Amino acid sequence: MKVILAFDSFKGSVSALQACQAACEGVLQRYPRAEVVSMPLSDGGEGLVQCFSQFMPLEDVVTKVHDPLMRPIEAVYAVSPQTKTAYMEMASASGLTLISEAERNPLLTTTYGVGEMIANALTRGCEHLVIGIGGSATCDGGRGMLEAMEKVPDLMNRFAGEVDVTVVCDVSNPLYGRNGAAYVFGPQKGADEAQVEILDMRLRQWAETSERRGVATPEDALAPGAGAAGGLGYALRTYLRARLRSGIDVVLDTLNFDCRLQGADLVITGEGKSDRQTLMGKVPFGVLKRARNVRVPVVLISGAIEDKEALLTAGFKDAVSINEGDLRPLSELLKPETARENIRKTIFRIL
Repeated sequence: MKVILAFDSFKGSVSALQACQAACEGVLQRYPRAEVVSMPLSDGGEGLVQCFSQFMPLEDVVTKVHDPLMRPIEAVYAVSPQTKTAYMEMASASGLTLISEAERNPLLTTTYGVGEMIANALTRGCEHLVIGIGGSATCDGGRGMLEAMEKVPDLMNRFAGEVDVTVVCDVSNPLYGRNGAAYVFGPQKGADEAQVEILDMRLRQWAETSERRGVATPEDALAPGAGAAGGLGYALRTYLRARLRSGIDVVLDTLNFDCRLQGADLVITGEGKSDRQTLMGKVPFGVLKRARNVRVPVVLISGAIEDKEALLTAGFKDAVSINEGDLRPLSELLKPETARENIRKTIFRIL
């Protein structure tokens, strides 16, 4: 029996790798001779570089950058010398986790550090960039990134054909408007109602400036993903000529997931919480689409399950909460040791 374990992290509880390890214990407890393929995954947010590093010979690079509030920190990304490719997460330089809740203010936070990280990769000879842009603390439209890069002579000219950029993105919001970066994501980054309006106005003005420069068209601001990471998707797409792709699709392609599916009897996938949003490009749905193409059944396990009927209708063979029947308080259920044990027991039970 061949079982593929393809997990995202259970945010606030266990990493994707820890979830796979716990699930593997459950499989082997039930079927000691099973062939288990563990694949910790990411859809573009935190954990993307670690995800790639587990399956490819990458070298970590540590570089000095500025955090969202322009304080000096060290950011880490990974490089493949053979392919001259850099794999990075914008959250390493400009992520929400780098600032305290009291410091959250997207009127002040900047993507400057992202520009420094990109510049460092290019000065090392990288010709391909794969950038995950989840988990940002910013809403500056990518202006901070560009400001940092423009301080390096001739750097921007390399994006005219010498360097290619793939952006790993799991949202489809436009740059501005009621469905744009400020209104949808501003509040979770610390913006109140008045600040959201200011941020949206700034993004509109930034789009107009870019259009006057001849860098962008009005359609670029409305393109899916332009509003990702507080508008960083817009700057990457227009100024660096990046391609925005579904995060999980980039990851699954890079890791040759379709090849690993050959001969599989079952795929088990999971995340912290599953609901209708799971069907909008999250890791489990990306896994489901690939497995469905070759008629391999997929079971979904999560910390919490909502909209189960919608999940089953989408094609999951089953959708199960690892906390089903566990009456302990949420604070206990979120502890890594509790989550790992519940994952193991759930896998053993459903098999």
